[in-house]
Amino acid sequence: MAAAVEGLEAEAAAAAAEDAAGDAAEAVDAGPGADALLAGNRLSLDLQPRGCRRLLCLCARLSSQLLQVEFLRLSTHEDSGLLETTLARVPRSLPHLRSLVLKGGQRRDTLGACLRGTLTTLPAGLSGLARLAHLDLSFNSLETLPACDPQMHRLDALLLSHNCLSELPEALGTLPALTFLTAKHNRLQTLPTALGALSTLQRLDLSENLLDTLPSEIGGLSNLIELNLASNRLQSLPASLAGLRSVRLLILHSNLLTSVPAGLAHLPLLARLDLRDNQLRDVPSELLDAPFVRLQGNPLGEALPEPQSPLETPLALEMPRLFLTSDWDRYGTGRDVGLGLLFVPPRARRCREVVIRTRSDNNWSDLETYLEEQVPKRLWAHCRVRHFSWFHVVSRPVSNTCLVLPEGTLLYSSGHPGVKVTFPPGATEEPLRVSMQVVRMASRELRALLEEPEAAVSPLLCLSKSGPGFLRPVTVQLPLPPGVTGLSLDRSRLHLLHRAPPSATWDDITAQVALELSHVYARFQVTHFSWYWLWYTTKTCVGGLARRAWERPRLHRVNLIALQRRRDPEQVLLQCLPRNKVDATLRRLLDRYRGPEPSDTVDMFEGEKFFAAFERGIDVDADRPDCVEGRICFVFYSHLKNVKEVYVTTTLDREAQAVRGQVSFYRGTVPMEVPEEAEAARRRKDVDALWMATLPIKLPLLRGSEGQGQGAGLSLAPLNLGDAETGFLTQSNLLSVASRLGPDWPAVALHLGVPYRELQRIRHEFRDDLDGQIRHMLFSWAERQARQPGAVELLVRALEQSDRQDVADEVRAVLELGRRKYQDGIRRSGLASEDPALSGSSASQSPETGTA
Repeated sequence: MAAAVEGLEAEAAAAAAEDAAGDAAEAVDAGPGADALLAGNRLSLDLQPRGCRRLLCLCARLSSQLLQVEFLRLSTHEDSGLLETTLARVPRSLPHLRSLVLKGGQRRDTLGACLRGTLTTLPAGLSGLARLAHLDLSFNSLETLPACDPQMHRLDALLLSHNCLSELPEALGTLPALTFLTAKHNRLQTLPTALGALSTLQRLDLSENLLDTLPSEIGGLSNLIELNLASNRLQSLPASLAGLRSVRLLILHSNLLTSVPAGLAHLPLLARLDLRDNQLRDVPSELLDAPFVRLQGNPLGEALPEPQSPLETPLALEMPRLFLTSDWDRYGTGRDVGLGLLFVPPRARRCREVVIRTRSDNNWSDLETYLEEQVPKRLWAHCRVRHFSWFHVVSRPVSNTCLVLPEGTLLYSSGHPGVKVTFPPGATEEPLRVSMQVVRMASRELRALLEEPEAAVSPLLCLSKSGPGFLRPVTVQLPLPPGVTGLSLDRSRLHLLHRAPPSATWDDITAQVALELSHVYARFQVTHFSWYWLWYTTKTCVGGLARRAWERPRLHRVNLIALQRRRDPEQVLLQCLPRNKVDATLRRLLDRYRGPEPSDTVDMFEGEKFFAAFERGIDVDADRPDCVEGRICFVFYSHLKNVKEVYVTTTLDREAQAVRGQVSFYRGTVPMEVPEEAEAARRRKDVDALWMATLPIKLPLLRGSEGQGQGAGLSLAPLNLGDAETGFLTQSNLLSVASRLGPDWPAVALHLGVPYRELQRIRHEFRDDLDGQIRHMLFSWAERQARQPGAVELLVRALEQSDRQDVADEVRAVLELGRRKYQDGIRRSGLASEDPALSGSSASQSPETGTA
């Protein structure tokens, strides 16, 4: 009986789905264009309006073509009922589907934050997609994992980020083919023990959740390569993590960790262990000196807080967090907040304005901006805001704006008074806002482009408006090109060019308008707004020349440079700069860097994006957001530094041989095959060449303990720490202290107040030289403390706190001997009265001082 009822309910549900599909199909325009949505085996409806209805229409009319679809993208910013009806049709209409993307996030709120989709569950019938290998449910409103997901046994990648999941089901461990799982930015508090059964899993991202513990079974992920647990509430880690023998990337930053297993240091393939911003006061020695460990932001070496009395209430350990979220569209005080942005103005500031822009509703708008000059070459741009958003400061040609009323008006450029636009009465029935910008073309650039001494161009006029077109033509006035007058010009050489973005072509519209010429100006009438430009040249086809002229001010002859630090060849400076700045930059960097000659000159546009890729055994080790899989992204701007400093590493055995590699600069993507000869790249002179330049990198052979002589020739400035009255340490005394510290030097440095960031820098600069590390730390600290009172006592106290009482006693003995010699010298010179208590001491020391 129950089975019969279930059958009737299933039939009713199917009938309802059919009715909904029919209604949707009738609602969609049945005209041509449905076929255009299908692109081979891909169907992308996530950016199409009313994507669900379009898919239902296709299911009803093009079922035979849908059998070829393997990739489907659908937005979840739809009505939830319609979305459920549409997904119920998918298994029958698209049985060969391999990838299903049901993402939200295509829409944004007023502050630019991604909005979640309406998806809360999935139809059970989706488990019938036997070939489905990729399922993306990101940016939705899922509170529990749909029951059909664990039944998709061919699933290779499952994306659940930015949902509302509080737990993952145990059934998740039954996916035998899963290699990638992400549940980033959810509300997970615990993990299922069955997670350890995913033997094929290679990448696991559980960052930005509420996890405070990990199941020990997680150590069973034998094929895991990347594990990201950042931004959780973990206070400890299971020892079973040492069983992740395949892991290369282990991200644990921004947690509450107070200890880490020492076994992590013995993972054979681990390339990065990120432990930043935790509560670690001590780490195993194996991890402290490992080059792949990141420990910034931890209270290393600091003492535990004082224990609280029984009457005091213990404070719960909580991670400090800063929330800047678009859920609050305004600041809580209800008052304006001042925002200041520092920028370097361009050399030519005439006819230019500086403005701060903000993003809202997917558009950039201007804020009221005022400037404050800090130094001649630096300015502060200030504004007042009440909301969180994106802000940036721009320098651009002056923009003049006016409101056009039905009565008509006049708009002119404040930077170029000869440029005017006249709006006659009746040009519009509703008020319209119109803006104008004027850009001047340099005569030198034009002559170099045209190779014509008498050629000239007017300022370039850019006109834009909000709202529909004008009812009557408006009159535009442009000054004639320099050196040209209306009384003597040859009208056959005068060309009016027009360009309507986003088109990249310039059209000659001289024959389509009536040009009225005065002695200085040209006037013409237009009905729509875009860009206008007057040219005076003998060339008959000027459209291509205008395009080259427009691009030429943004084009630069550029060199690419890769330099290695003299002390540490693994620290590489990458730089992209205009050709005329290369020689001065190299002279300035010569003392600290060495490396190959700059690359051949290439042509690059202002704002062009490219990247550097390390090849042939060399990898990049950089904790940067613009570093992806060994590639460093650049955006070239001629007035910025365009500098990135990274560390390069290798998986090869440098104890047996030196490593030679290369860094290549690319447009686009890295080619699948790299030519054998690096010099082949230098012969590519084409501006549009994918491969721009290649420069060699060499990591020298690692020196063994017998060759660690980097610190032997360390130049030490003569100094005395302390003073003669209370005792002082000479340079030779400090060298003696340095020779006895050994591997305890980091603890001594921390107690001396040396920042942990500086410790990391010293380790990198003297990576293979322990003596060099100790000497550099001790003498750089001593130089800063040379004239400070109490510096010697601070050193003694740091040695005692680091459990090096033996060295502290030696320092105290040196100080005592120095004080005695100082007092004996005072008495011998008659500058102090005799003290019976000191005379004996003086007598006993006199033979020593006499022989000295």
